[in-house]
Amino acid sequence: MANGNKKTDFVYDAEQIQVLEGLEAVRRRPGMYIGGTDTKALHHMVYEVVDNAIDEAMQGRCDHIWITIHKDESVTVTDNGAGIPVAIQQQMGMSALTVVMTKLHAGGKFGGGGYKVSGGLHGVGVSAVNALSTWMETTVKRNGKIYRQRFERGIPVTGVDEIGICDPSDTGTSQRFLRDDTIFQVFEYDWPTLITRFREMAFLTRGVDFTFVDERPEQA
Repeated sequence: MANGNKKTDFVYDAEQIQVLEGLEAVRRRPGMYIGGTDTKALHHMVYEVVDNAIDEAMQGRCDHIWITIHKDESVTVTDNGAGIPVAIQQQMGMSALTVVMTKLHAGGKFGGGGYKVSGGLHGVGVSAVNALSTWMETTVKRNGKIYRQRFERGIPVTGVDEIGICDPSDTGTSQRFLRDDTIFQVFEYDWPTLITRFREMAFLTRGVDFTFVDERPEQA
């Protein structure tokens, strides 16, 4: 029997359809990308960046990964891989570094040209970390030059700046980020949990050395 008291005061038309573009979708629905906003999700941010370094190792381009938790709770992940490309990516008309850091599903893991094997989220991981960070700085050593770009809540606030030179054989990527306190429910990383995970990663990624440093005073 039909309900004669059906409510009609709710307006549902074309204007109620919202489209979240780019990294705004990540910030609005973090659980879809890193599983939530709790301690596990906070640690997942670190794992995603480390996974990118491990992908480099799986291609034989990296044999050392450094992970540092700084006093301000920011995290740096550095590898001695090939370094994220910085040249203009023709499809997007911007530096490939900017594309990787700000566009979902962007990276060298799709067509098989850049990576034969990959263990990460296929381009979602690092851009999601960028979106959920108060700030993130990416430093790249490539072709004898050092480049850096800074982001705030996923938005570039600088260009890809050339900040120095290095030996052409000295290559790699360094990612430093500070989680966004307006997103996460917890703000501290758990030392034993991270140590256990990185030991597992080291065991599964033969030929790669891991260095883990915790600079926080309470860990001294």
